[in-house]
Amino acid sequence: MDKKGALNLYLGLRFFSALFFGTIVTVNLVYQAVVVGLNPLQLVLVGTLLESVCFFFEVPTGIVADLYSRKISVVIGLFLTGIGFVFEGTFPTFEGVLIAQVIWGIGATFVSGAREAWIADEVGEAAAGKAFMRGQKFNQVGMFLGIILSMLLANIDIRLPIVLGGILYALQSVYLLIFMPEDNFKPVPPKKRDTFAAMKRTFLNGFYNVKKDKKLLSIVTIVMIFGMFSEGLDRLWTPFLISDFSFPEIGGLQPVVWFGIISLIATLMAAFMIEIIGRRINTDSQNSITQTLCAVNLSLALMVFIFGVSVGFFSAAAAYCFVFMLKESFGPLTEMLINKGVKKDVRATIFSFSSQMNSLGQVTFGPILGLIASLISIKIGIIAAGAILLLSLPLYSYLFKAYRIKRINI
Repeated sequence: MDKKGALNLYLGLRFFSALFFGTIVTVNLVYQAVVVGLNPLQLVLVGTLLESVCFFFEVPTGIVADLYSRKISVVIGLFLTGIGFVFEGTFPTFEGVLIAQVIWGIGATFVSGAREAWIADEVGEAAAGKAFMRGQKFNQVGMFLGIILSMLLANIDIRLPIVLGGILYALQSVYLLIFMPEDNFKPVPPKKRDTFAAMKRTFLNGFYNVKKDKKLLSIVTIVMIFGMFSEGLDRLWTPFLISDFSFPEIGGLQPVVWFGIISLIATLMAAFMIEIIGRRINTDSQNSITQTLCAVNLSLALMVFIFGVSVGFFSAAAAYCFVFMLKESFGPLTEMLINKGVKKDVRATIFSFSSQMNSLGQVTFGPILGLIASLISIKIGIIAAGAILLLSLPLYSYLFKAYRIKRINI
């Protein structure tokens, strides 16, 4: 297979993986809350376990891709991910869901990095950047169509999109095992390979570089606070809508269809928001990026509060769409700010360190929000999640002084 064939296979992989994944995850939390009957704390613990598995298995699964084969790593990852979802949809118990997170979490780490490393090997580093950009567009289209397919299948049986989506996701591995080329793979030298020692070194190097720069320390701390907020909200918004609101009837369709509709609208709003941000702000100006990030953070805290105190279904659904839109804008903005504020030779280290801090925030504080939601109410858990974002205000105040910003001017 030539470079064009490898590129087409990569784009197809991005599309179909997103299609099947979107089919599954659109109703996955609804399934866990309604069919399995998980309480808010259990829902958050499921997410915490998944995040922990992905964090700790990123290195050992990465060694397979670097040392033996990118192709084999992707094939194993797709198979395990699909089987994990099939297991979850087949065994509707808390224990079954936990086991499923371990299976598909390990699978996700096999794919992570290996897929992009494979296409970079096959088409060359010069063409890889454009391949990644095109792949992201195929991914977005696949996710969008996956949400629609999920709604149609869930109206028949809520477990159908999870089990069928998992089977189709796993079957991709069979196709790739036969047709995926690997003509340019060369094992990564030991010194360049990701190991636990390298992981520790990245963390310590990142910590050392961040510690020297108070502005960078503030930005990374903001990322960690965002992680503390996001895990709780991501796991609580679904049971909140289910427990606190009556879903309007849409003909003979099941209430779960509403989650697909909300996901579609929220995804479109997020894409529009990111496009506007990319066009309007000056990506070469730390001032412009910081002002926009602060405005997004404040707006997000406000919309989470409005979502938490909503009294009607449509007002709550609309508030969540705005929450999702703003939340999806946070990542690109912080990446812009970090990219602008660090030297090229330590940029990858700082990005990795920032990702680790985000994961640390999710794993450490997510269960606390789940406990609040279980002991008091989901509404209070969501409001508490929004309040966590306000912890960033002193950090923005410092950044405004450091960058000599007098006011927010978007």
